[in-house]
Amino acid sequence: MQENNVQIEDYYHKDTFARIKAFADTRETPFVVIDNRLIRLQYDDLVKSFPYAHVHYAVKANPDIQILEMLAKLGSNFDVASVYELDRILGLGVDPERCSYGNTIKKRKDIRYFFEKGIGLFATDSEADLRIIASEAPGAKIYVRILTEGNLTADWPLSRKFGCQVEMAIELLALAQELGLEPYGLSFHVGSQQRDIASWNAAIGKMKNIFDRVFREKGIILKMINMGGGLPANYLSRTHELETYASEIARFLREAFGDDLPEILIEPGRSLCANAGILVSEIVLISRKSLTSLHRWIFTDVGMFSGLIETMGESIKYPIYTEKQGVLEEAILAGPTCDGMDILYENDKYWLPLDLEIGDRLYWFSTGAYTTSYSAVEFNGFPPLKQFVIE
Repeated sequence: MQENNVQIEDYYHKDTFARIKAFADTRETPFVVIDNRLIRLQYDDLVKSFPYAHVHYAVKANPDIQILEMLAKLGSNFDVASVYELDRILGLGVDPERCSYGNTIKKRKDIRYFFEKGIGLFATDSEADLRIIASEAPGAKIYVRILTEGNLTADWPLSRKFGCQVEMAIELLALAQELGLEPYGLSFHVGSQQRDIASWNAAIGKMKNIFDRVFREKGIILKMINMGGGLPANYLSRTHELETYASEIARFLREAFGDDLPEILIEPGRSLCANAGILVSEIVLISRKSLTSLHRWIFTDVGMFSGLIETMGESIKYPIYTEKQGVLEEAILAGPTCDGMDILYENDKYWLPLDLEIGDRLYWFSTGAYTTSYSAVEFNGFPPLKQFVIE
């Protein structure tokens, strides 16, 4: 719950916000403004903080061409989830060896397409998928995704949809070798917006156990761990600095593997882009549900179906800034559509100024990831959430 007004300096340098706001002032809401300079700085920090790791940007977080172009020039690799993302990346002239197919749920024809385009690294977590990979991408490298418990503490958990248990993973690695594939490594994901650093410790320990067992029981030497994403952005619930996560994760790896580290991949998405974006919306209506109601309903022109799907279950709590700084009162925030689910924050109400009026703007901080890429195409006729990238 937000107990006082969000302050700009807690999230952005005042000059950065002024630059974004000046750009936004002349445009019709709603839209997201991305400052590409902030992504560049965050990428540089990631590379410095994880010097032993290969960065594979999770394209799904924000697939904007300008962002992808910049990251490609900086040397990033790419975690790709579909043929559509792949075409976008390869269209920029990126070497296919810099891409991995990280989706464990994929059509036969898509596996063939990736392989024909030169992609040689595939994620899997099931026998059926593994056999299709062997058929359509002979000789490819595979890594098996492992179920981890970290999702229980993540703000945006990934459920049990992805990954498999340890015993199955060991058998899949052995089967991969029998089928002529290269059992290359393992992957895990501790859950998106993971603030509990200990989640990586438990997951890395599990990886070491599998490395040892698969060598002892199957004679297979694994070479890689894909640690996925999970590094958090700055929302209302504050997080540790990136350096703290990096130093602790490095310690966990050293404790598990000593100086003989396997190849390490990380797949940042949210942590790269979220803080670089500000979503600008307008208040459409302010009302109360009874003559004696203690809470205002503030309806804005952006909602759950137009980019803020991660407010579902009030999971991600975005910082909201208003230019008015008057007396605060709790408010319920909702979107503009004719759907009863389009309520953003009702249980955890936001403290917003009492003098807010229809037409005032709300600035949703840290909205550069998983907003435009989640936006509905035409629900209630509303167009997809617009995005502008400034350099």
